[in-house]
Amino acid sequence: MPASRDDLMAFFRELDIPVSTVDHEPVFTVAESGDLHERIPGGHTKNLFLKDKKGRLFLVVALHDAEIDLKKVHQIVGAQGRVSFGNAELLGEVLGVEPGSVTPFALINDREVRRVTPVFDAAMMQHEVLNYHPLKNDATTSIASNDLIKFARACGHDAQVLAVSEQAKEAGLKLN
Repeated sequence: MPASRDDLMAFFRELDIPVSTVDHEPVFTVAESGDLHERIPGGHTKNLFLKDKKGRLFLVVALHDAEIDLKKVHQIVGAQGRVSFGNAELLGEVLGVEPGSVTPFALINDREVRRVTPVFDAAMMQHEVLNYHPLKNDATTSIASNDLIKFARACGHDAQVLAVSEQAKEAGLKLN
C-alpha cells in the first residue's frame, strides 16, 4: 500500500524536517498551477518519470519552466540510450502516485527496492525553498532544498544534483 499524505507528514516529523502545506484545487499540469506561484513562495517545479532502454528508472526534478532536452538528458543522468516517459502503471507500481501527482516525495514509496534514481536539477537546488505535491495534486508542500536531500537519503536514495536543464548548463552549475 503506498504511503498516504499523513504517512508522509509523519515521516517528515520523524526526520525533523519542517514543511508547510497549502491545500488547493487539483492541478494536473505546470500550466494549471500558475496562480499557485503567486500564492506560495519558493521554487515551483516539474517532475519527469523516465525510463531507459534497459528499464532503469529516473525521476528528474527541475524548476517548472526549465528546458530539458529529452534527446540528450540520458547522457547527463547516465541512462543507457535515450529515455522515454514511464507509463502510468509503472509510475503507480514504483512510486505509488498517479500522473499529475509525480513528486520527489514519492520516493517514500521506493524505500525498499530503490528502483528510481532521483536527479535534481542544479538550477532548482539554488532555491532555498522548493514546492512539490504531497503525493496528490490537490496540495503543495514547501520544503528547504537541503531538507529535500535529507529526505531522499532517508528514503535510501542518493539523489544526483546535476545540470539537467538548459538554465543550469548556461549558468555553469555542477554540484555533484
